Amino acid sequence: MSYIADRRQEEKDRRRNEIVDAAESLYGELGWEAVTMDAVARKARLSRALVYVYFKDKSELLLAITERAMEVLRTRFEEAGARARMGIDQIEAMGRAYMAFGLEFPHYFDACARLELRASDPAERGPVEAAVFQMGMKVHDVVVASLEAGQRDGSIRANVGDLQVTSRVLWGFTHGLTQIAITKAGPLAEAGISVTQLTQQAIAMIRYTLAGAARPLAD
Repeated sequence: MSYIADRRQEEKDRRRNEIVDAAESLYGELGWEAVTMDAVARKARLSRALVYVYFKDKSELLLAITERAMEVLRTRFEEAGARARMGIDQIEAMGRAYMAFGLEFPHYFDACARLELRASDPAERGPVEAAVFQMGMKVHDVVVASLEAGQRDGSIRANVGDLQVTSRVLWGFTHGLTQIAITKAGPLAEAGISVTQLTQQAIAMIRYTLAGAARPLAD
């Protein structure tokens, strides 16, 4: 690629990032339903027409934010896992990291939740949507690697089941708990339950499920 072509690509990437930055900022301030393409253009100090050059609609812009969210989550998981030696401890660290991620970045957590509502045919996904789902697979790959490590070091039982399925089960469990922690902190407090207690109990249940006494799985 020539120098001029390189510079043009750098400029396109910079503009795209500026648009996503603006949309993400509005998302965090107002919530996604209140974000409009006009508002994003004003925030980015670009024309509305130019925003549409990079993103065909608001849905595609949300996907770009979701890809960022997935990348942050993958990094958090990798960092959390690197600080623990045993596989079960890596999984525990990732569970805590996921809940912390949701509490620290509620707009990212919401974007990931919205992605799960999309029912799309993989063959019909555009490049932006395909990139998001690919990043989601990379997040699960980190979890599966730690599950495999736990089985090798004996901290996770060998008959826990298919590890790809197990990764999704762990995600569903921690996602639901994180959603409760974000949206139901008030009712929890009225019941005398803190978010910290909820987290500790969730982690204890994950450990018990993965490292408990071996027992055959139902067919």
